[in-house]
Amino acid sequence: MTAPQTLPHTRTRTVKFPTAAVAARYVAKEIDKLVRARNAAGKPTVLGLATGSTPVGLYRELIRMHKEEGLDLSRVVTFNLDEYYPMPKESQHSYFRWMHETLFGHVNIKWENIHIPDGTLKPEEVDAACAEYEEKIKSFGGIDIQILGIGRTGHIAFNEPGSPQNSRTRLVTLDSITRRDAADGFFGEKNVPHHALTMGVSSILEARRIFLMAFGEHKAGIVYKALEQAPTEVISASFLQDHKDATIVLDEAAAAELTAIKRPWEVGPCQWAPELVRKAVVTLALTVKKGLQKLNDDDFRDHHLYELLREKGPAEQIGEAVFLDRMETIKPYPAGRVAPVSSVDGDPRLGRRKGDIQAPKTVLVFSPHPDDDVISMGGTIIRLVEQGHKVHIAYMTSGNVAVFDHDARRFVDFVDEFVQSFGSATEQTSAGTIKERVYQFLDAKKPGELDSADVLKVKAVIRTTEARAGALACGIPPEQLEFMNLRFYHTGAKTKNPIHPQDIEDVVELLKRLNPHQVYVAGELSDPHGTHRVCAEAIYAATRRVRAEGFDPDVWLYKGAWEEWEPHEIEMAVPLSPEVLERKKQAIFRHQSQKDKAMFPGGTDRREFWQRAEQRNIATARTYDALGLPEYYALEAFVKWSDE
Repeated sequence: MTAPQTLPHTRTRTVKFPTAAVAARYVAKEIDKLVRARNAAGKPTVLGLATGSTPVGLYRELIRMHKEEGLDLSRVVTFNLDEYYPMPKESQHSYFRWMHETLFGHVNIKWENIHIPDGTLKPEEVDAACAEYEEKIKSFGGIDIQILGIGRTGHIAFNEPGSPQNSRTRLVTLDSITRRDAADGFFGEKNVPHHALTMGVSSILEARRIFLMAFGEHKAGIVYKALEQAPTEVISASFLQDHKDATIVLDEAAAAELTAIKRPWEVGPCQWAPELVRKAVVTLALTVKKGLQKLNDDDFRDHHLYELLREKGPAEQIGEAVFLDRMETIKPYPAGRVAPVSSVDGDPRLGRRKGDIQAPKTVLVFSPHPDDDVISMGGTIIRLVEQGHKVHIAYMTSGNVAVFDHDARRFVDFVDEFVQSFGSATEQTSAGTIKERVYQFLDAKKPGELDSADVLKVKAVIRTTEARAGALACGIPPEQLEFMNLRFYHTGAKTKNPIHPQDIEDVVELLKRLNPHQVYVAGELSDPHGTHRVCAEAIYAATRRVRAEGFDPDVWLYKGAWEEWEPHEIEMAVPLSPEVLERKKQAIFRHQSQKDKAMFPGGTDRREFWQRAEQRNIATARTYDALGLPEYYALEAFVKWSDE
């Protein structure tokens, strides 16, 4: 297992891993060691457990250890952090049910040793039950290891902003941001409870050992505040700074805003590798608001970069080197130019050389959901098609859970009217027509209830036809589209299964069949639903396989609707004219079920996907302009995947 990198300059011990999966294995191993030691001594192990997407990898690893390595959890006693209130135990939204489906149902923890706050209590019973929960923890000698995640408001458990350090298990009112973040799982903010039962900050801090896990770019900002700013009731996670044995476990994305990662030259001496020089100089230029070739020695000295100036200076030399490096990223022809280049079109720094003639290339774009392709890199797709390359798009999942019920009604109503107008109703069955079955289910559907098989099929068809329309708007015919419908997605819910081995086999088969020169992958980790991450892992595994067999495509990573690559990270920036950006927007508009208001917009960003895409592409171009690079209307950015 990869050793953790301990980060300096934080007020709490912080370790960073290359991926969330490796980080989860690290925490699972720590639990494994404690449980085995306590079992050998004939003593119980008391674990404090969290819910949500963050600990899923940890729980899956514990299940694996139990089944494959003989980890005996029969002596383990568990106490969960929280539960929505009111919340029936059988509800698909209850943490009681979630814990049993995600962990308890797969290991040998005894039923009587499982403790979860009771969301079914009567209001007059709550205070006494909370006090009893505290006493129960004490009766087992306290919590040995407490697992935590961190919310976007900085809360641990449901200790929202304003929770005092001495707070205990209690009923709380959920912050509006917390409710909006939970809206995806409840299929609408209106369905999210306003209250929850939660262990208090003091209850948590009494655990002998604490692991707080945070993964993904969307956690980076709050992780920085919790670890590097003074403890405050505004961010309950910041109180972990006062704990004698707390460890913050991060992946690279969640650690991105920490000083030791973002500006390591402010923490101590650096090894000035080219990547770090580029990062430091780009950061400096944007901070002092100067182009790269306008930086002077004082700019470096005034911003903790005197060592870089001494080793690589003078400033003019450093700035010019980074300027030329960033110029090389600008690629108007992302897969190479097919037609001859005129004699006046010969700036090698822009990837254009006289007589640079190439054969058309096969390009494969992987789209986790049916609209990620056009949202994230629609302009590049349009340019690739216009430049004569053959572009295929592989839609990896149906995206059906992101379709509103009213769209399902509208489309089955359309089909019913169509059949009545142009043909006989031959679909009559003993169970009724598709329309009758769909309407009957939706009329009786409870808030947040999982869809029936009929409804899921209807919603999948909606997104499939929208994907075809969006691709066609970019110039790609239907015969160049692949609808993979990978198995891990087949839950009907926001939470997905692990990648299925056959999913990887399907990607391998596609790569071999098309043998593309270029592959584009959604490489960001901020997708709040995890689908992008799982799809990327499948593609990486498949690419390793085909490379071993002689297939060697260039793999480029794009980001989705939530984030953009940092300017020093970008390795290919594709210019977009106003006309191309408008065509990209029109392709996004073809996804009508995601227009105006999406089922899962991601966080609190209320902008539509086309607005996010347009504004991000324009902002990237303005950043390049601010660095003194050529001015473009918009840019789409990519990073090349390296299997290292």
